[in-house]
Amino acid sequence: MSPPRRAGILLHPTSLPGPFGMGEIGPFARRWLEWLEAAGQRIWQILPLNPIGPSGSPYSSPSAFARNPLLLSLDDLASDGWLLHRERPWAPGDRYTVDFEDVIRRKEPVLAMAADRVRAQVDLAAWAAARPWVDDWALFRGIVSRHRQDWRLWPEALRDRDPDALAEARDHFAEVIERAIALQWLFDQQWQRLREEASKRGIALWGDLPIFVSVDSCDTWAHRDLFRLDERGFPKMVSGVPPDAFTPLGQLWGHPLFELAAHRRTGHRWWIDRISALLELTDTVRVDHFRGLESLWEVPADAKDARAGSWEPGFGAPLLEALREHFGELPLVAEDLGVITPEVHALRERFGLPGMAILQFAFANLDEPGAPDNPYLPHNHHPDLVVYTGTHDNDTTLGWYLSSEEPVRDHARRYLGSDGQEIAFDLLRAAYRSVARTAIVPMQDALGLDGRARMNVPGRPEGNWSWRLGSEAMNLVLARKLRLEARLSGRLGLPR
Repeated sequence: MSPPRRAGILLHPTSLPGPFGMGEIGPFARRWLEWLEAAGQRIWQILPLNPIGPSGSPYSSPSAFARNPLLLSLDDLASDGWLLHRERPWAPGDRYTVDFEDVIRRKEPVLAMAADRVRAQVDLAAWAAARPWVDDWALFRGIVSRHRQDWRLWPEALRDRDPDALAEARDHFAEVIERAIALQWLFDQQWQRLREEASKRGIALWGDLPIFVSVDSCDTWAHRDLFRLDERGFPKMVSGVPPDAFTPLGQLWGHPLFELAAHRRTGHRWWIDRISALLELTDTVRVDHFRGLESLWEVPADAKDARAGSWEPGFGAPLLEALREHFGELPLVAEDLGVITPEVHALRERFGLPGMAILQFAFANLDEPGAPDNPYLPHNHHPDLVVYTGTHDNDTTLGWYLSSEEPVRDHARRYLGSDGQEIAFDLLRAAYRSVARTAIVPMQDALGLDGRARMNVPGRPEGNWSWRLGSEAMNLVLARKLRLEARLSGRLGLPR
């Protein structure tokens, strides 16, 4: 039996409404699920739930396993008895934008207070023991409380994980370590409540897996042998992408690369554990930069740009075979965007992973607008795809349309049979009516917002990830409009 046709919305929890400066996984998240159900949506897609990195990025996290405590609901902490209602720090200011520094300043002391009450009343030993990554993360946080986050600059004994030094650190930082474990436990409690609510409403949760990790992360410190690092922990080669028509120097991402042989020797245990941790939170996982599993652009660590790199083999089929042996049917979606080779397509198809089609990319081939090799045009779609109007890395559809050259806009209007006045909804309708079984639309496009609501501009270090949804946007008028489109295009089926 073929999977049902479904529709969903892309919205990260930080973008939810609420009075505390940033979206949380409490009452407004449950109200969001209620709205999604009313709108006929069967998927809620989110970005990584890991602790944020610089400027609020969930893609440059200090941990590939830990969850972001800033997402904890202060309302639910109060309702559950871990906070007093008067202790919640309301956040004045712009309710449509996240100020991450202000949220951290206001919220972290209150979260520490709640965590201290948890560790005084709850025995967390068994819960933490079932998740080995928790111990590494908590110890990392303990040492960071005294030293800087970049573990490569720690005292040598701690940097190199000398057993005596780690034992001393566990004792010295016991309070911080216990607090970090308590915050992860609280996240688990609140998220599972939210996940149960989603399940009751017939809504599947889709997560996100960046394949790379940050060089100064808990993961590289705790598992140095799994990464291509020198004796001090600095990368020998780093990630990037080669030059193209838009980036003549390429892109130098700077992530450390994996030691493939070490992963193979362990049966890819780290990857199995990582995806298992994600599947505790979500039903399906989007693999970001899937292309890097087949081959990746390796750049010398001392290079000033990505031109000096070369394509080298990635994990390939052995990793996916190990995952399939462990999980059975792989609950993965491959982000296969960009310049994709036949080998990448073959790898994805061999393991039955859905790929992605972005409608904003469909109208760029102006010389041959109906070319059969343009995979993004709806008439070239196939059922085994997830079709998007755009993603978190694209401009909003209205922003894209307004900033595009007139030939691109003209092609879009003619293809869609549109006058361009509601171009975002026209593209949404095209996504829904595609033969692709799954259609996902960023909430900004469902609302028809312009580029000021864009979530991320790749390569721009500041000013990303901060857009928030106003509570007034979750209204029945829009819900009924989306539900009608979902019904007309046969997308009201329940998730698998």
